[in-house]
Amino acid sequence: MNIKAVSTTLVVAVLVIAVVAGVGVYLAIQQLSAPTVAEKPLVIGFSISISGDFAVPGRKQLEGIELWKDWINSKGGIYVKDQNKYYKVELKYYDDKSSKDEVIRLYEKLINEDKVDILLSPYSSTLALTAAGITEKYGRLMVVVGANSDTIFKQGYKNIVGTYTPASKMLTQAIDILLEKVQNPSVAIIFKDDAFAKSVAEGAKAYAEQKGVNVVAFEMYPRDAKDLSPILTKIKGLNVDAILGGGHYEDEVLLVRQAKELGINVKLMSLLVSPSLPAFYDALKETSEGILAPSHWEPQTKPKITYGPTIDEFMTQFRQKWNSEPSYHSAAAFAAGLYITAAIEKAGTLDNAKLRAAFNDLDITTFYGRLKIDPATGNQVGHELVLLQWQGGKKQVVWPREVATAQLIFPKPSW
Repeated sequence: MNIKAVSTTLVVAVLVIAVVAGVGVYLAIQQLSAPTVAEKPLVIGFSISISGDFAVPGRKQLEGIELWKDWINSKGGIYVKDQNKYYKVELKYYDDKSSKDEVIRLYEKLINEDKVDILLSPYSSTLALTAAGITEKYGRLMVVVGANSDTIFKQGYKNIVGTYTPASKMLTQAIDILLEKVQNPSVAIIFKDDAFAKSVAEGAKAYAEQKGVNVVAFEMYPRDAKDLSPILTKIKGLNVDAILGGGHYEDEVLLVRQAKELGINVKLMSLLVSPSLPAFYDALKETSEGILAPSHWEPQTKPKITYGPTIDEFMTQFRQKWNSEPSYHSAAAFAAGLYITAAIEKAGTLDNAKLRAAFNDLDITTFYGRLKIDPATGNQVGHELVLLQWQGGKKQVVWPREVATAQLIFPKPSW
């Protein structure tokens, strides 16, 4: 190498060192300087069922997300380390009318036109599974809330994070109770034709058969069913100990009303979604007595919180804002916001791929309970269900015993 070449190399090396040093100094100054507030908000995008079949739980979920937005903004927003800025949160959402076609259109719009920063899923497994196909196509992170069909997390998707206990576990507690109370019990499992209810029913059937429970009926009804009496009449003739299953709010209320009309009295009835909603009691009054359901959250439970507000703080703020009681849909939606906040704080960035990776190492307990995912699938493995029962016009937690607020009423009172 001649003298000229050596000189050129030295000059380049000096420039590189200078640039690197300059960048280092700049970053150090950025780190040392006081955080500022970002000019633009952090936009969370999603569709939600304000109308259609999923409107009742969809609205409760929306109330929880809105409350989280208010809460985090009252704290100054979310701190993003690599920008040394706090971001206020803004929500961008549309009514998907409980329609898969609308979900496809809206998630394309949220990603390509609205250019939101982070996505939440719509309510229900059917719609969330549809949305996940869109977000995965664009490699965008989506936190799944209000949906837990195991099918969503068996697609090999790399950009989803769950917040609900998997659907396949939703009826296992009811089966455990039945086994404690009845020798050689028999059950009928009836369920709606959708992704969520199928996952629950298939999980319940497998668990029941594993435990030696006799599954004498396994019946699916159409998602737009307006009359369940043919299936219920068939079940009445089987004289089973328990009826398990359902789907969503409208069809579960119909199931209870028609079971009462047909005089079907079983020792145990556990549905899936509707009993957790205040609207369930409003619709059925004393007919709800003794009916069980799994719940992702009830305010009577007192987890040891490591992140976010207490249950009392959440309840007070929810009642003040909405003048109503929250359901687990509301609590989970608020907790999904906390989960996103914790991931951004851990990753220090808004980069979706790095955020998804940050969720792998998160293990937090909010007022909603523990949140921890399986890194490979994104499915929720840390959160645990409770079993509630309507007693005297109130929801009571009856299982597990260590968090129960009342003794289980068994058998269910006759109609």
